[in-house]
Amino acid sequence: MKKKIIISILFLISLSLVRAQEVQIAVLKYKGGGDWYANPTSVPNLVAFCNENLGTNINKEVPAVDVGSADIFNYPMLDMTGHGNVLFSPEEAENLRKYLAGGGFLHVSDNYGLDKYIRREMKKVFPGSEFVELPFSHPIYHQKYQFPYGLPKIHEHDGLPPQGFGIFYKGRLVVFYDYECDLGDGWEDPEVHHDSEQKRREALQMGANIVQYVFTH
Repeated sequence: MKKKIIISILFLISLSLVRAQEVQIAVLKYKGGGDWYANPTSVPNLVAFCNENLGTNINKEVPAVDVGSADIFNYPMLDMTGHGNVLFSPEEAENLRKYLAGGGFLHVSDNYGLDKYIRREMKKVFPGSEFVELPFSHPIYHQKYQFPYGLPKIHEHDGLPPQGFGIFYKGRLVVFYDYECDLGDGWEDPEVHHDSEQKRREALQMGANIVQYVFTH
């Protein structure tokens, strides 16, 4: 009982720090021909949703940073999406590994067609590591918003059930990858994909869970 109380106090302290301090989320740029710039309204909309519903103080400006740049270390969370090829040079893979090992977090949203490339390139970042599917009991699904059955299904893609995969480093979740879900599309302005209000709300709520998980763990 005492342990649970201490954990709750630490959670509230960490959440209050996020609310007090201005932080920033960036979009990850990469080479290979894939459209890293897809979904330009996604992360700004997620930021606005989090500031309104989580009480966070995230900077509304969302910069794009190159995977090989030292600038990635300025951001606690990076967001990555696209439809096609991804290619990390050895130097870029090492830079991303240092960022993630040092406390950073990467969210990857498959915009359709990204899967085989991101799996290949993340093996350069963490050789020997594989994406593992997170159980529905994982805390990322149980922050402010409850997703007892995991990721919501936003876009059809191949009609498969949505899956949330992770990469862990020394026991810490450092990469979260939504597959057959397309959270990024769900965060976009409503007129872009004409998703229902319910689907957009589910996508933004799950995105807020990711942000809250990152900033409080």
